[in-house]
This record gives sequence, C-alpha cells and structure tokens, in this order.
Amino acid sequence: MSASRMSARTPAERPPHAPEVGRSARFLGRFHVTGVFWYRLHGVGVKFVPEWAMGILVHLFTTFFWVALRKIRAAVASNLEPVLGPCGWWERQVRIYRTLCEFAWCLSERYERLTVGRTPQVAGEGEERWRAVLASGTPFLLVTGHIGAWEVGSMVPAAEDRRRIHLVREAEPDPEADRFIRELVEKSAPGGLHVTHFMAAGEPRFGTVLLDALRAGDIVALQGDRPRASGRTLEAPLFGRPFPFPLGPPALARAAGVPMVPVFVFREGRLRYRVRVLPPIEVPQTADREADLRGALGRFAAELEAAIRTRPHQWFCFRQVWK
Repeated sequence: MSASRMSARTPAERPPHAPEVGRSARFLGRFHVTGVFWYRLHGVGVKFVPEWAMGILVHLFTTFFWVALRKIRAAVASNLEPVLGPCGWWERQVRIYRTLCEFAWCLSERYERLTVGRTPQVAGEGEERWRAVLASGTPFLLVTGHIGAWEVGSMVPAAEDRRRIHLVREAEPDPEADRFIRELVEKSAPGGLHVTHFMAAGEPRFGTVLLDALRAGDIVALQGDRPRASGRTLEAPLFGRPFPFPLGPPALARAAGVPMVPVFVFREGRLRYRVRVLPPIEVPQTADREADLRGALGRFAAELEAAIRTRPHQWFCFRQVWK
C-alpha cells in the first residue's frame, strides 16, 4: 500500500479541520476562542438570558467573532467557494457571517439542551428506512459530519428504540474546556443508553473499544468528515477536489461486519431540526482492503457533498482544507 494513497500524521499534529491554534492561544490562554472562558460564558448565559434576547445576543457575538477571527474568516470563505462558486468581497463577508451565525445558534441551542433541558423539535426524512434499520436489531455505525446540530442525530436511537449508543467526540484542545464539556455531557446523558467517548491522540485501543461495542449489539455514532490528530486518512473527491477522510469509520464497519448509516441533522429554525437518514453503506470484506474502504468512503463523500449543498452555511469547517 503506497504512502501517497493512505497517510498518517504524527501525534503532535492538530486535527486537520480544527481551528488553527498559534501564538494568540498561548498569549490569551483560557480567553482564547478555544479556551474555557467562552465555554463557561455560553453555558451560563443560556440559563439566564430571556428568550426575546437570544437572537440579539447571537448576532452580537457573531459580529464580534466575525471581526476578531481573521483566520477562521479566511478558512470559511475558502471552503465555501467550491460549494457556492466564486464571488466578490461583499458576498464573501455575507457567507462568512451567515456561517458563523448558524454556528452560534447551533452551539447556543446545544448548551440549552445540555444545561436547561430544552428539547428540540425533530422531524425526519427517510423515516421508513430508519425504522427498518432499527427494527433489524443489528448493530450499525451511525456516521455524520460537522453539519448543523450533528449531536441531535445520535439521540434518536436511544430516545426512540432504547438502543444503547456510543457517541464519539474529539477532545477539546483546551484541557479545562474539555473537562467542562465532559461534565455537561455526563449530566445530561439519558441513563445508561448514551455513552460518550472523548477521543484524543495517542489512544491505540480506542478502536478496540468501539469494535467491542458493535459486537455487543450497540450502535456507534461518530463523524466521518474530520480526521483525528495522528489518524490515518484516505482521500475521496468532495466538490471535485481531493478531501482527506478519516479511515476509521469504514475500517471499523468492515472489521465489525456492520453497515455505515449516514445521518445528517439540519437546523431549520428556533430549536427545530430535520434529521436526514440515508441508505446504509455496506463495506465489502474482499481481499483488497483498500478498495473496500475506498468504495465505502466514495459513497459517504457523495452523501456528505449533497448534505453540504442542502445547508452550505451549516458546514462548520473552520480550517482551510483546500489550498
């Protein structure tokens, strides 16, 4: 297998789609955009801000970060160009602002769900397909992307079918922020049915834990569009350009002999979401492992591209992926 086709990064390297962290993070510490200050402020704010003021504050903070986050502005504009086409300076600013505003709403409503228990309204697309997958009783890999409120999709099997689901999250870059999020998630998880795994670099047995969960008949939910730090990748076309997808999801599905079920969650309004369930992707188990994985990733990439086209400003990728 050639190194040009599959690749791995060193453990010290940041996830390739995460916001860049440089001197400003070292200087600002917990007050940097990835620091615990903003996490705690957001978590406390949704408890006390009246409903009528939520929209005002979302736009206020969106404007602040739109001005302050120069590298993220450039990354959002660059990543959206293959999706929406080239445009002038003003249109680029509108695209950036809309994306940051959608992110602010999704993040705020996530904190509302975790801290004050506000339950979103969830509608579905592909409900017959979803019922068939659940009714089979077999384990599967729920694969999504950083689009809209992706975590909402992982709640559905536990809430509707009482299936035990293992949600995989990338650890936050700031240790204090990571502890804060872990505590929130653990407090809000539905008793015993929703197990959250915080994925960090340098955990060689992590895949084994998830494989054991699938073999025990559980469901595993993870993101299929963002390689982890030090993780192996395999390129597949996205918007006509090579895109490094994490190798983990199809490799895990192939090893467990379970399908990957693409699920995307779009925000449609105030605490309103639509879950799109797509046909299961079977990963072959032939003698050509790379061809098996490449074929499955190609199908997922096509579904991801269609999902991004549906809600381009809900694709939350804050680091430039195409040069």
